[in-house]
Amino acid sequence: MDNRTGEMEVFVIAAELQSFSAAGRRLKISPSAVSKLVTRIEDRLGTRLLVRSTRTMTLTPEGEVYLSRARRILTDITETEQIVAGGGKMIPRGLLRVNASVGFGERHLLALIPAFLERYPEVQLDISLTDGIIGLIEERTDIAIRSGAMDDSSLKARKLLESRRVIVASSAYLDAKGIPKTPQDLANHNCFSFNFRRSLNEWPFRNPGTSEVYRLPVTGNTAVNSGMVMRRLCLSGSGLGRVGQFHVQPDIDAGKLISLLEEYNPHDMEQIHAVFAGHEHLAARIRAFIDFLAEHLSDEGKSEPLP
Repeated sequence: MDNRTGEMEVFVIAAELQSFSAAGRRLKISPSAVSKLVTRIEDRLGTRLLVRSTRTMTLTPEGEVYLSRARRILTDITETEQIVAGGGKMIPRGLLRVNASVGFGERHLLALIPAFLERYPEVQLDISLTDGIIGLIEERTDIAIRSGAMDDSSLKARKLLESRRVIVASSAYLDAKGIPKTPQDLANHNCFSFNFRRSLNEWPFRNPGTSEVYRLPVTGNTAVNSGMVMRRLCLSGSGLGRVGQFHVQPDIDAGKLISLLEEYNPHDMEQIHAVFAGHEHLAARIRAFIDFLAEHLSDEGKSEPLP
């Protein structure tokens, strides 16, 4: 009897664990049985999927394609059975891996998790907070929440919210260094910057009289890769920074940070997206999580529900 789905499951586990021995323990079969099943797939396809050595196991380009498609097929089979078992209704369940920036995670995501799990108790969340850019497929991540423009056109994205950028500093810093009255005054201040590849050491400003937007170079002694780190630097009283308002609004409300040069603010927006690998049948757990975030975040950032 043809058992290609079973072979796919063995291959996926072996590829993810990068070990026949570990896959055998997971599946409760011998490592040699795992090796034979993978070899059977390769013989049928007429191509090498895994390159094995005594210490490492890596996917060939054909193996990457097979792994991606096999995961999708196995997910579709599982969800088909769930739909039938649920009387035709797709119930979100299973492991959901989410990666988010530290700022979004601390400011929004972590507070929403209890309510999400109460609504969808059959979903298990695996959440990582990092400001580095990750590959969804390589890191086995279902959803990445990121700000800025998307670089990978093969991925899908849904806007969750948007926040204008503001220049902020602590009262202690301003008492010591003075309050900048115009953008040109920033030449005399320590301006923190971001070290992202797309980031420039220039800040945009709007001419109050003409509404023309122009850019001015700024200088400072520290560059960071996180809005939350930028916030903490500003709170420390050692300089000022330009950051998404959602990072610092609670501090502004509490009087810990002061918004500066609002008359010159060009009101450019920082957009936050949920990014995911889209295909025809999006897993119910992914759809539910993205819809839940959009439902609970600001009206300004909501978009149409996923089809």
